[in-house]
Amino acid sequence: MWRAWLLFDPRRTLIALFAFLFILAIVIHFVLLSTDRFNWLEGPPAAAASISVDISETALT
Repeated sequence: MWRAWLLFDPRRTLIALFAFLFILAIVIHFVLLSTDRFNWLEGPPAAAASISVDISETALT
């Protein structure tokens, strides 16, 4: 296993790994924020208010 580090520079490899993982985490969080179920910034979706309209015959004349 130690010979693998002779092929790659450990500092550059670890920096590339951490950068990839950070970008992956940011993408996952933005995908979750774009959904209604997992958007923790805006809170739970508001319940749709139902409006009932009563039309009687006196309103029509």
